[in-house]
Amino acid sequence: MSTKPGIYLFLGKEGDLLYIGKAKNLRNRVLSYFKNNIELGPKTQILVSQIAKIKTIEVSSEIEALLLESRYIKKLRPKYNIRLMDGKAYPLIRITAKDKYPKVLISRRSDDKKSIYFGPFPNSSAVTLVLKTIRKIFPYQSVMNHPKKICLYNHLGLCPCPEVLKDRNYKKDVYRIVTFLNGNTKKVIKDLEKERNRLSKLELFEEAEKLQKKIDAIKYVTSPSYKNFDFIINPNLDSDIRDDELTQLKAILLKHKVKVKNLSRIECYDISNISGSNATGSMVVFVSGQKDSSQYRKFRIRNLPNFPASPAGRPNLPNDFAMMQQVISRRLIHSEWSFPDLIIVDGGKGQVSAALTALKDYGRKASNLTMKQFNNEAIAIPVIGLAKREETIVIPLPRHSGSSAALSRFGLSSRPVEGSLPKGSPRVYNFSEVSLPKDSEALKLLMRIRDEAHRFAISYHRKLRSSSFLS
Repeated sequence: MSTKPGIYLFLGKEGDLLYIGKAKNLRNRVLSYFKNNIELGPKTQILVSQIAKIKTIEVSSEIEALLLESRYIKKLRPKYNIRLMDGKAYPLIRITAKDKYPKVLISRRSDDKKSIYFGPFPNSSAVTLVLKTIRKIFPYQSVMNHPKKICLYNHLGLCPCPEVLKDRNYKKDVYRIVTFLNGNTKKVIKDLEKERNRLSKLELFEEAEKLQKKIDAIKYVTSPSYKNFDFIINPNLDSDIRDDELTQLKAILLKHKVKVKNLSRIECYDISNISGSNATGSMVVFVSGQKDSSQYRKFRIRNLPNFPASPAGRPNLPNDFAMMQQVISRRLIHSEWSFPDLIIVDGGKGQVSAALTALKDYGRKASNLTMKQFNNEAIAIPVIGLAKREETIVIPLPRHSGSSAALSRFGLSSRPVEGSLPKGSPRVYNFSEVSLPKDSEALKLLMRIRDEAHRFAISYHRKLRSSSFLS
């Protein structure tokens, strides 16, 4: 079997297609399913037991393997790749081909008949990696409503701002992107070489040199030496990998007295601001270990809370802890949203205290809930934090009563402020801090969830900041 990049196809006894996967080394990847010392998840074991024949298709690079895998899954619809079949849930590349200046976008629906779609792809990171690679070669417009002026991406060499500059070559580059995504890189190179030679004959050497750089870039990213699309060899199906992560996380939480029954729905929160300006909060949702962006929510912080000024002259700095308290308080009043099995906050003791105070206040005001909802859902939601610097898990220990002054170290207060600082006696919390090995699957899951909450919060913050700057 070849050691080159490519895709592999597992077939059953009747010749039915079971599964399609990608690999940077076909031989190593396929053999990984059949090693004696490998631990396979239950769903992967069933898949392997049904394999009667294996086919492989070689390509010259890992990016081509990724693109070929997505096309074959979409076309052949293998049984065990069924999770990629739902175009509404998994990421696609969308090109608005009928527009005067087509846009290249990430989409989760393929409902625009005037657009061209590629995918679905296994995850958002795969789509982002493909588009970042392409954009460095063929700059494109990535928003539906481009401003009527030169944008920041133009200065970075990533957007030709075609609607502003009336770029005549823009549609040619979009056509080349489509050809590239279809896997026909040789055709793209041939087309560029033909255009380069034409410009050279006209003695337009600067333009010809630009095309040569594009040719060199394509040859580089489609060469075996280009490592940005390195695929970790793990033979398990993605669902088994996610199940293993959740099982490990649950075991660790139970060991440290966190009362979790299951981890079907996890919510994570983060705050983003610059010295309090355009402060935002994010809520991301992971269901069965996979992100569900349809349930994401974003919050614009109201009545911006500050730390009280100190006698030593400390200024009234923005209070990130009270912002976290406000965001979770506002989330909890939405009884139409399912309660999570676990809340994760991006931060340490202060952020966890803020989340617990919000939950306590919600429980006090939950007279409109049934007693079952009040006891089993609202109050019993476990909360943990993930502190960035050392990636330690911050776990609250059993709480006891305290005074308003006791929570002042976090800048929290029992003084009622609408939407942010809830009424009632706060609590003092003790904490344990758990450090997991860097290769822990549970830690990787927590970091992935936390990083997604951070990404979502900062993207909304940047949007608000851009709007205020332009206004």
